[in-house]
Formats: sequence, C-alpha cells, structure tokens
Amino acid sequence: MSAGRLLRGLAVCLTLAACSSPSVENYRNSTPTLDLYHFFGGRSQAWGMFRDRNGTVVKRFTVAMEGRREGDSLILDERFQYADGSRQQRVWRLQPQGNGQWLGTAADVVGTAHGEVAGNALHWRYQLQLPVDGQLYTVDFDDWMYLVDERSMLNSARMSKFGFTLGEVSLFFRKE
Repeated sequence: MSAGRLLRGLAVCLTLAACSSPSVENYRNSTPTLDLYHFFGGRSQAWGMFRDRNGTVVKRFTVAMEGRREGDSLILDERFQYADGSRQQRVWRLQPQGNGQWLGTAADVVGTAHGEVAGNALHWRYQLQLPVDGQLYTVDFDDWMYLVDERSMLNSARMSKFGFTLGEVSLFFRKE
C-alpha cells in the first residue's frame, strides 16, 4: 500500500472517530425524565470548571441562571462569575421542534444550536465564539446534560477545533 493511500485511510478513520458520539436515544428509558421547561424554569445555580486537553483546570466559575417561558420558547439568562473576577452573560432562546428536538440561539453562538432530549439526557451541538486574550475563536461544543434528580443535573461538554479536542467543561446544576 502506498504512503498516500495509508495517510488518506488514516485521515478518514480519524474523522469518523472525531464525529462519533453516543446517541441520546441510549437514554430514552432513563429516569427521571428531563423536562427543560421544568428544570430550567425559575432560578438555578451551577458550579463548573474548564480543563485543558491535559486535564489541567484552567478556569473555575459559578453561574446564576433564571429561566422563563415566552410562548413556546424557553429563555435562559446565564450570568457567569469566574474565579479571576471576570463576568460574562449569555441569554439563550430555546425553541422546541417536537419529538425531543430543540433549537437554541444566543449572541455568542454561531448559527443555531441543535439539541435532543431523551429520557434523562440532553445532547447539544453548537459553535461558540470564545473570547481568549482579546481575540474571538469559534470552537465546537459537544454538550451532554444528565438529570440526576428533580433538582440536580450534571453537564459535560467537549470543546474542539478542527476535530481536535481543546478541553472539557464540567458543571453541576442545582435548581432552587
């Protein structure tokens, strides 16, 4: 086999591996059942961190959230407080599409986030404009949320660029 064919084959395998992810359908029968309106309606808190690809904690933060329903939309106002004292706000507009599908928009989300709920899980995929040292970088998020009980949720999101993992965001949500 030629070196060129070997490299092309390796590139295809790496691309497929980077795109693979468990299906949200794997959680269809998992309980408690996640209802986004219920869990994110009202006030909730989150505590999180970003770890780089080596596992080093780079950022720690808390999030105060308030969700409200406007027609069929769920508006989620997130206010981040980072350990270094910096602050950030993101306001999501989540729109149900039926059959567990959701679309989401926010000012720093490129295009539209695509989500799916099944059982106790929510899987989001989106691109986010991330400010780093005065510049904006567009990164890909593969974001999973798992309802633990009526008031608790775990979140794990893989952040990547060009298919290469940059790090992982972990959060714990607690509904007030």
